[in-house]
Amino acid sequence: MKKILMLGTGGTIASEMTPEGLTPELTPAQLLRYVPYISELCQVDCISLYNIDSTNITPAHWLGVTRALRENYDRYDGFVISHGTDTMAYTAAALSYLAQGADKPIVLTGAQKPINYDSTDSKLNLTDAFICACSEELAGVCIVFSGRVILGTRARKTCSKSFAAFSSINYPDLATLHDRQMLCYIRPEREAQPRFYETLDEKVGLIKMVPGTDFELLEFMLERKDALVIECFGVGGLPSYSDDKLFEVVRRYTERGKFLVVTTQVQNEGSDLSVYQVGHRLKDDPHVLEAYDMTTEAAFAKIMWILGQTKEPGEVNRLFYSPVAHDILYRG
Repeated sequence: MKKILMLGTGGTIASEMTPEGLTPELTPAQLLRYVPYISELCQVDCISLYNIDSTNITPAHWLGVTRALRENYDRYDGFVISHGTDTMAYTAAALSYLAQGADKPIVLTGAQKPINYDSTDSKLNLTDAFICACSEELAGVCIVFSGRVILGTRARKTCSKSFAAFSSINYPDLATLHDRQMLCYIRPEREAQPRFYETLDEKVGLIKMVPGTDFELLEFMLERKDALVIECFGVGGLPSYSDDKLFEVVRRYTERGKFLVVTTQVQNEGSDLSVYQVGHRLKDDPHVLEAYDMTTEAAFAKIMWILGQTKEPGEVNRLFYSPVAHDILYRG
């Protein structure tokens, strides 16, 4: 039997009703008691790392999960991480950079309803997650949810209540599951040895452009952060309005060594700064990085990982545009 390690972090799947609302209470071992089939499928050990609502997840928790993976990597055939859905896509993206080249499945899953509810999706998602963790066909970080296997760098939560909560953005699903059978479409490339990283630059911000965005908002964020991810309109670009103050702020802070990552609010097809004048003006600045078809979650986690390793502009550019776990396909 395969040996699988289950890491618990909390989330809806582990929640019970309290006077204050749903609160994570159950350990991974308690979750497994609801799904006896898993004990027939594989041998499972459990570690309860955290028991928190995923809204409370921080980069420090990502590093904690990575440490647990690194410390136990050689002893197990695969890993299942139970996690809340609200920030699962961010965690999946972050782990894709912090545990690169994993030749074993690292599977995140959770649920939209707690495991002790009659109408829960928890049992199906847990079963599917362990099937994937035991698979010889999968490797690296993925999310398994509602019968879909989604690459960790391509996942996004697109439904707040429905069981089919996650979508794969600008990339196909890796596999699907039905009646405990997995159909694999894309087999990941395997590397001889995984590379674990222990540092992130947490001084990265994210803002979403709205009509009339004030230059002072960019100034406030760039003053305090090493990098800023901006979700722009359409294919990307900064509005000039009548005074060009947004461009002046960007120029002033990139000259001071800050980095700007430009992505789009539009879910599918990505950015292209070369199309319009409002975007083209940004392209020649080596401190401005274009996300192209990357998800916001992946771009955010990737620049944190990169700046945790280096702040030299040439190396930052090289690393940002070097694909990791198929996070970026289109690069101009």
